[in-house]
Amino acid sequence: MQIHAAQSSGLLQYAIPIAIAAVVLTLRARRMTQVRPLKLGQLWIVPAIYLAIVATLFVMTPPNAIGWPICLAALLAGAAIGWQRGKTMRIEVHPETGTLSQKASMAGVLFLVGLFAIKFAAQTGTHAFHVNVAVLTDAFAALALGMFTVTRIEMYLRARRLLEAARA
Repeated sequence: MQIHAAQSSGLLQYAIPIAIAAVVLTLRARRMTQVRPLKLGQLWIVPAIYLAIVATLFVMTPPNAIGWPICLAALLAGAAIGWQRGKTMRIEVHPETGTLSQKASMAGVLFLVGLFAIKFAAQTGTHAFHVNVAVLTDAFAALALGMFTVTRIEMYLRARRLLEAARA
């Protein structure tokens, strides 16, 4: 009987996070695909928050000698991913008011779902592959920092070009 209980708790260990993530991602996907105003002066806020979180994470538990190059590679990969993700955002200038609006593409939403799935699979498979969970966490934090920062940089540059073209 104890074996059955252990198997049930092991299944719940995976089912609960997947269910929570599915609900959160569904709600987030609905919100992301709506047209929203884009304020160029506020694009720096999300990267600044992530920078503070990652800096705190690295100060509290610095990566080891192997972790730093992995984190740098993850940051660069996140930057490349962020540039592509930023390009999928639809940005428009309202012709009468000159205000900007944005709408995330479904490709961007599905991309985030894919990243979450990879992260979950990597974390659940760490014991089988003998992966250091701390290095994995640091790498995903660096990846997120690169992705969210460069997404907003690309959006800022493109929105500024669109505004200049609309005024000309």
